[in-house]
Amino acid sequence: MKKISRKSFLKIAAAAAMGSVTAGALAACNSASSSAAASSSASSAGSLAAGATYIPGTYEATAAGINGDVKVTMTFSDTAITDVVLDVSGETASIGGAAAEDLKNALMEAQGAEIDVVSGATITSEGVIKAAQKCINQAKGIANVEVIQLPTGDENDWLGTEPDIDEEAITETWDTDILIVGAGNGGMCAAAYAAQNGLNFRIIEQNSVVQDTRHWYGAIDTSAAKAAGAEPMDRAKLLSEISRYASGKCDQRVVKTWINESAAMHDFVSGILEGEYGWSCEFTSGAEAAWPAENAEHNTDYLYPVQEHNYMASETASGMQRNQAFQDYIEKRGYSIDFNTALAKLEKDENGRITGVIAQSTSDDHFIRINASKGVLLACGGYPGNPYMMEQLDPLGTSVTTACSYSPADKGYGIRAAVWAGANLDKESAPMLFDRGIVPPGQDAGYVESANAFGGKAFPGQIRQYNPGTQPFLKVNRNGERFANESCPYNDIVYAAAHQPGRVYAQIHDANWEEDVKRFHTIGCSAQTRNGGEAYVLPKMEEAEELGCFFKADTLEELADKLGFTGEAKENFLATVERYNELYDAQNDEDFGKPAYRLSAIKTAPFYGCWLGASLLTTEQGIAINDKCQALDTNNQPMEGLYITGDMSGSFFANNYPCLMAGVAMGRTMTFAIKAIKQMGGLE
Repeated sequence: MKKISRKSFLKIAAAAAMGSVTAGALAACNSASSSAAASSSASSAGSLAAGATYIPGTYEATAAGINGDVKVTMTFSDTAITDVVLDVSGETASIGGAAAEDLKNALMEAQGAEIDVVSGATITSEGVIKAAQKCINQAKGIANVEVIQLPTGDENDWLGTEPDIDEEAITETWDTDILIVGAGNGGMCAAAYAAQNGLNFRIIEQNSVVQDTRHWYGAIDTSAAKAAGAEPMDRAKLLSEISRYASGKCDQRVVKTWINESAAMHDFVSGILEGEYGWSCEFTSGAEAAWPAENAEHNTDYLYPVQEHNYMASETASGMQRNQAFQDYIEKRGYSIDFNTALAKLEKDENGRITGVIAQSTSDDHFIRINASKGVLLACGGYPGNPYMMEQLDPLGTSVTTACSYSPADKGYGIRAAVWAGANLDKESAPMLFDRGIVPPGQDAGYVESANAFGGKAFPGQIRQYNPGTQPFLKVNRNGERFANESCPYNDIVYAAAHQPGRVYAQIHDANWEEDVKRFHTIGCSAQTRNGGEAYVLPKMEEAEELGCFFKADTLEELADKLGFTGEAKENFLATVERYNELYDAQNDEDFGKPAYRLSAIKTAPFYGCWLGASLLTTEQGIAINDKCQALDTNNQPMEGLYITGDMSGSFFANNYPCLMAGVAMGRTMTFAIKAIKQMGGLE
């Protein structure tokens, strides 16, 4: 194991002055122009011509984007940036790719890298800005010296080895009572609660902005529920159902922490968002949140709805998200977020107590020791953006996934740091999969090679989530055969597809789809298709059609051809549709037992079809915790000074996420964030 030391900085800087550095752990950027320019880029500022700002030439550099590296190529005269070329081909076309022109124009206008991120493409923007600054440094004759933040693991070892950071490399020390790692949903809720109670804390975030908000959260018997006249929840049944969904592989005391304390969490959130920002809560329960009673006849009434809450910004909030409101809230109280500061490793004393962390600046790569006398809360997210962890920890979920809607910053670094420190990782995966990963005909599920993506792999789907894919229409495999009851939780059909060719399936419906989805009455986020109607669904169909993933035809034979069915598979497909229409006419699915109200005729042209797999939102396999949100060691004993919340916390889910218990994961995240702060702050 090689130490990263201050001496290493000096040695690499000296080497960079003589030429490029391409060692695995440390790198400098090379010029993309002539050998003379390349030589100039590595020389000192003294080689600049008198009165010149830059060494003329063309320079290129890379930095991490949303799916992999983005590349910036910049051309300089002696006094100006004259051209900018961005390569964001590895980014999601509709997000990072769409921002490329705006970023290029901003760099040219600013004549530097001090530009704003493009809304909705923050991570791509940050990568472009960082790579542009590297190019500028080269053109000024300044060596770019980088140290990789953490070992990335590999295809054989997702964990890797904990970095051994020399004391000489730690150039800064911060002291605080409480340290929160991660400015996402859990971290920002924790920070807002700590700020409201006047606690001494710091919060660090590896990116330059707070992370995206998951607006919907589940909470039990809240003030919003009482105001809406909702019946009190059967808490014993809810506890039993969550445990049963996890096959008993959870800690019911941890689940009870959410059940019993989520109402107080909601009161805290509503006190800020309604009281200070004038937002209103959209509360969902009762018939809108429940499967229709007909499901009881088919033993599917175990799908237990919860009371879901959603805050959308008021007009006066200018579209601010909850995490942004929490940021504004803490800043008004004199606190701030230490952005561009990434977790490198946890530190502990001779008794094993976690005393703080060593972090690394993602701006200039120097190391910082952060001492936290009362504890560390890790809220760093799961590992959906890390193919090494996905393939090794969740081979089944990986094999059926065709698209993703996760945060690419969630690469499991918090989980790895906790395991390095001796924490116990849940032994079973629990991915959050939605049956919405639309892909073209012939595309298998699972990773495909992607040179620009982290780990060299990415999921092939270009649309994050095709929401109508959740509807219980007829679904067939590549042989043209029906293979499962389509009236099921989101992830059940994609797991069923694990036993089908290519691990994908086609969804088929006719022109009466809107009438069908109203009758289907799906719940959770799939209700957007039912409630939004044509105005919501048609743009999604058109987007998918443009990408060659969605098809419309005047006859079933034509649809079969467009979906790629040939020979016997085409004959099977047409026979399957005919059989499905017979089941609809009889209002009795004697083949797979789907409730009659969720059958649909496929008789009225035009006919529609697409191929689907899973869309991965996040992972819920995390570090084992107790009911106080303390991390547990490999003997399931509390680790003093270490608390966990969010997608990197365990002891709650197993097998998979209970998709139709809407908002449970986010409700748990925010409830546990507050619980951890109460524990560290001595508030209970």
